[in-house]
Amino acid sequence: MSEKVFKLAVAKFGCIGAAPLLDLILDERADREDLEVRGFTSGAKLDPESCNVIVDQIIAYKPDLVVIVSPNAALPGASGARATLSKASLPNITVSDGPSKKAFIGKDDEGKKIFKVEDGQGFIILPSDPMIGARREFLDPTEMSLFNGDVIKVLAACGVTRFIQVALDTVVNALKAGQSAEMPRLVADADVVVAQAGFDNPYAAAKAIAALTISETVAKLTTKGCFMEKDAARYIPLVAAGHEALRAAVMLADESREMEKSTDAILRTPHSSAGETRSKNRLADKPG
Repeated sequence: MSEKVFKLAVAKFGCIGAAPLLDLILDERADREDLEVRGFTSGAKLDPESCNVIVDQIIAYKPDLVVIVSPNAALPGASGARATLSKASLPNITVSDGPSKKAFIGKDDEGKKIFKVEDGQGFIILPSDPMIGARREFLDPTEMSLFNGDVIKVLAACGVTRFIQVALDTVVNALKAGQSAEMPRLVADADVVVAQAGFDNPYAAAKAIAALTISETVAKLTTKGCFMEKDAARYIPLVAAGHEALRAAVMLADESREMEKSTDAILRTPHSSAGETRSKNRLADKPG
């Protein structure tokens, strides 16, 4: 193999719904010859000490690009990791949830939107990746697994996974070619994602927007239940309601994809072994 293999590090600090499969979406068949992906994780913890250990391992790996995935990228662990990676001249992209907006987007003295990122840094914010209902009376390993499985299905069926894929493919391809890559500065709002998701049926697209919008509201319920309410009689129903709302979003996401299947119109965007992104809509067709 004459072409240099591109090294991608995926750093997982804590967990959001997008995290479990993020290191797999650029090599979904494990046959790419141009790309090596290595995952690094701090487990459930995202304190600075836990994150720093992972950052040291990543720097030693010497990747060409680092993707960080974590809840609330404004927290000290994730923000410190970004700073250390940038100081080591490692380009990095953060994938995180709605509360991360404050880490990357602000306003100047005139009230205009500004991006609070250094050169070589990018971000993809996922408002539809909601906080889990982390109350001890409610959350056990089974509920945690079911919730994250539901989030993954909503993100995948409604186009968010492809939205991330396209953004990362663009940067990886530019860096592979020795070009200066424009780092993503993206907020994956429901209408933006669905407009780029390649839905054929407008009703399927509408259901996907509905599913993502419901998923965004889940975070309001779980955030209130986890941080604002102190009375168990109030916070337990709130976090449970958030998880029930996500189940409703999953049903809409399923309906959306089944509508696309019914007319043989599912868009698929696989990678070739050389790293090219192919596409197809008909089940029996070869990706072109």
